[in-house]
Amino acid sequence: MNKIKNLFNTKVIHAGHKEDKETGSVMPPIHLSSTFKQKSPGNFRYEYARTNNPTREILEKLLKELEEGEFAYAFSSGMAAINTLTDALDKNFHIICSDDVYGGTRRIFDKVKNVNQNIEITYTDFSKEDNWPGLIKENTRMIWLETPSNPLLKLVDINKVKKEIPNDDIKIVCDNTFASPYNQQPLNLGADVVLHSSTKYLGGHSDIIGGAIIIKNDNQLAEKIKYLQNAIGAVPSPFDCYMLIRSIKTLAVRMEKHNSNAMIISEYLNNHPKINKVRYPGLKNDPNHDIAKSQMRGFGGIISVDLKTDLKGTLNFLENIEIFTLAESLGGVESLIEHPAIMTHASIDKNIREELGISDSLIRLSVGIEDSEDLIFALNNALKLI
Repeated sequence: MNKIKNLFNTKVIHAGHKEDKETGSVMPPIHLSSTFKQKSPGNFRYEYARTNNPTREILEKLLKELEEGEFAYAFSSGMAAINTLTDALDKNFHIICSDDVYGGTRRIFDKVKNVNQNIEITYTDFSKEDNWPGLIKENTRMIWLETPSNPLLKLVDINKVKKEIPNDDIKIVCDNTFASPYNQQPLNLGADVVLHSSTKYLGGHSDIIGGAIIIKNDNQLAEKIKYLQNAIGAVPSPFDCYMLIRSIKTLAVRMEKHNSNAMIISEYLNNHPKINKVRYPGLKNDPNHDIAKSQMRGFGGIISVDLKTDLKGTLNFLENIEIFTLAESLGGVESLIEHPAIMTHASIDKNIREELGISDSLIRLSVGIEDSEDLIFALNNALKLI
């Protein structure tokens, strides 16, 4: 008998668990116990729920298979995952980081890790510069890639970066939150570590906070992450783990709709007279389009747009748009819209925002899975107000 291929849509449904052995339940039970009986002192499978939990174990197996890694660890938030990963590399080292990243990433790097662990961060535009290897120092331990980036949707050729790394001591870390494992699998493109805010597309319903680290094949790093996961204790609750398992089962079908809706809306906005610029890697005129085609299955559900107006006009647009909810975060089934300079990236110094291109007229859309015709109608009505 031929072996089942176990492709992505099958994995999201079946990876991580089978029917419950005790009851036959199709969905895994939620194990809420904080402690577990030991057969004799030190003889146990589960000891204490911070250390390990059966429900979290299923989630981590599922995440490992989706990203095709060897190790996976779940956390209480994406920031907890970032904190644990940098802690695992100790202190007094250097990171080369994508210049356009989530504001919280810059905040923890610049205002926490730099201060508390003497971690130096150099920001560079990986989407443009071929000379970034010249930034490598003797103590460079990590290349931090966010692709697509937040909020300007820059893409990085992960395989090209891998080829230019001088040694295996420098870890390529890819924040894969915007793409999701459905659209992009960085470990197969050369990355050593994948990180997620599982709050976003993995959760998909705006009702969970979570994070994840998936490691390709580094046993030593995996042991450190596992140790710190237990020692620091920033772990998700069993209920949140269960909710993520449930949500991931619809990841493929959700992403297909996110992708198709965003493509339709980006093409509509790209031809609108009140739009200065549309950033979406699915557009043929987008500077990142070729990279997106080569390393992504789909182009994602995030669009960034420069409106042809000032701050007052932008706020008027955001305050009056229908269907799109004015809120931070992204990746839910509902469409969200936000103002990066005031909301998600407010923690970044104004001069840095302006240098990057995060202007007062920039908005970011997280396109949901509603009917695209209704979304376009809502956008068109709001654009009439600027």
